[in-house]
Amino acid sequence: MAAVQVADRSALPTVKTPETNPDARRPVARVLTAHAQTEGGGFLVHRPFPGMVSMHDTDPFLLLDQMGPVVYEPGQARGAPWHPHRGFETVTYVIDGEMVHHDSHGGGGTIAEGDTQWMTAGAGVLHDETPSDRMMREGGRMHGVQLWVNLPAHDKLVEPRYQLLTHDQVALIGSPDGGAIVRLIAGDLGEHHGPGSTYTPITYAHVSLAPGATIEMPWPETFNAIAYVLDGQAEVGPERTPLDAHQAAIFGEGDGLIIRAASTQRSDTDELEVLVLGGEPIREPIAHYGPFVMNTRQELIDAVDDFNAGKMGRIPS
Repeated sequence: MAAVQVADRSALPTVKTPETNPDARRPVARVLTAHAQTEGGGFLVHRPFPGMVSMHDTDPFLLLDQMGPVVYEPGQARGAPWHPHRGFETVTYVIDGEMVHHDSHGGGGTIAEGDTQWMTAGAGVLHDETPSDRMMREGGRMHGVQLWVNLPAHDKLVEPRYQLLTHDQVALIGSPDGGAIVRLIAGDLGEHHGPGSTYTPITYAHVSLAPGATIEMPWPETFNAIAYVLDGQAEVGPERTPLDAHQAAIFGEGDGLIIRAASTQRSDTDELEVLVLGGEPIREPIAHYGPFVMNTRQELIDAVDDFNAGKMGRIPS
């Protein structure tokens, strides 16, 4: 696990335990088990949503894909060749390995270990995500996550934008017991702020928990809340619902989250690795066709026509 690490977690600023009634902690409303499928140039992903639930159930999040972990031999690494997007944002978080991004709007660069690429497709953009020359030459471990964040109707056609959030920009937070490291990529967690600039209010974090450790986090009452286990074994919510790798919990209402690491971990890092995310639901119609997410069928037709006409840009030579 090459995501951002610290030698002494007890030295980190801590997330404050919510001071309200413990009975107000969010219960687990539903558990999802990710299904596996092949994407892009032939790489395997685990996808907890959509599938068992619709895009409306995880609003404002549309899709979550876990890529890997996988160890490639030299010349084996896979990526996603050129393709379009419109109407939402793609957030690619690289935990191990590295990728290279190019897009038709001029964005791009290397996404290294611990980095996050935040691409606002908006009105439309073509892009690709491919293994770096080093990964192709030397091989190695690859592990990452891609999240799709919806845009509200009034922002669907904004100018495309690219943010590279490097590993040294991520806000690092601990827990009072010293057993956690929280990498806050976007949004707020109590008094702490992540570096990502978002159109839709969200919180997005990667948490590592030592065996038996617990973290309690304040959570906005207006946000939904999801925990997805990348690796390891968790117990979430006040009822201690068990979660294994590639499982997600959708929480019910409340003002705080509680996540525990099982006392014995079967994971590559000997710790629990979990994504925690939530956001303000947009509550608008969703029309979805492949790489386009709009509000109406006519807007999807327009997106296809604009793509075919080259209005989303052209693949650089």
